[in-house]
Amino acid sequence: MNAGILGVGKYLPEKVVTNFDLEKTIDTSDEWIRTRTGIEERRIADDSIDTSDMAYEAAVQALQDAAITAEEIDLILVATVTPDKAFPSVACIIQDKLGARKAAAMDISAACAGFTYGIVTASQYIKSGDYRHILVVGVEKLSKITDWNDRNTAVLFGDGAGAVVMGEVGENKGILSFELGSDGAGGKHLEKADQFITMNGREVYKFAVRQMGESSLNVLQKAGLTKDDVSFLIPHQANIRIMEASRQRLELPVEKMSKVVHKYGNTSSASIPVALCEEVEAGKINDGDLIILVGFGAGLTWGAAAIRWGK
Repeated sequence: MNAGILGVGKYLPEKVVTNFDLEKTIDTSDEWIRTRTGIEERRIADDSIDTSDMAYEAAVQALQDAAITAEEIDLILVATVTPDKAFPSVACIIQDKLGARKAAAMDISAACAGFTYGIVTASQYIKSGDYRHILVVGVEKLSKITDWNDRNTAVLFGDGAGAVVMGEVGENKGILSFELGSDGAGGKHLEKADQFITMNGREVYKFAVRQMGESSLNVLQKAGLTKDDVSFLIPHQANIRIMEASRQRLELPVEKMSKVVHKYGNTSSASIPVALCEEVEAGKINDGDLIILVGFGAGLTWGAAAIRWGK
């Protein structure tokens, strides 16, 4: 049995905060942000919208796209480091709101790699035959743990949610291979200290450039495939220079890499499913395409998957 993606969805808050807006409040500039990160603007949720609200909206879209009802969902996995509260989990909150009465539900904490951890976990339940349909959501309201006076981090993050419905797919479709990893010794380089995110940018950059490329190549090797087989790359949308390093390791042309970082900034666990949804909606990912998802995050964590698109 093969496990793959049956439907996709996303939600981005309406409020747009541009680099020029940030120029007014902290010592930075549009040019400085763009040249170092590729980010031009980001979406910020207002006080009336919490993490579970965004997760719910993305989930509804994904269910509609998959033509699956909430009652058919067996398990809900929500990747987030910014839950509404310590408990109940975001997964339980949206389980109730969706009316997914028979679904088990839990959150996953693997930061920006969380969505990849989520789809890999879901695939194991599906391949075992224990569950038929699983909803996986990546969602963050990073604005509530961002120090808006810290020029090193305030320019990077945004809010949003992406979701997929997973289930059984046809022969040679779905997740062909994956890699998950962690390095707890590097956790100090990217953490939530007290109230806000703190980051050693230099160390995180070095780790990400190395790991994203290596993991992408590793999942290809595990699947018995080569760089020439890759149709599309969807990297974690953290920094355009890190993304470009991954693309170059795979020797892909620019048009074969998803890029939404300029519009949304780094939305952590939401970044890969949001990018995936945008590319599917734009018709850039089609039946039979081989796509690589790859991300890294706090922990330190990383994850990658080679997926043959289609049902």
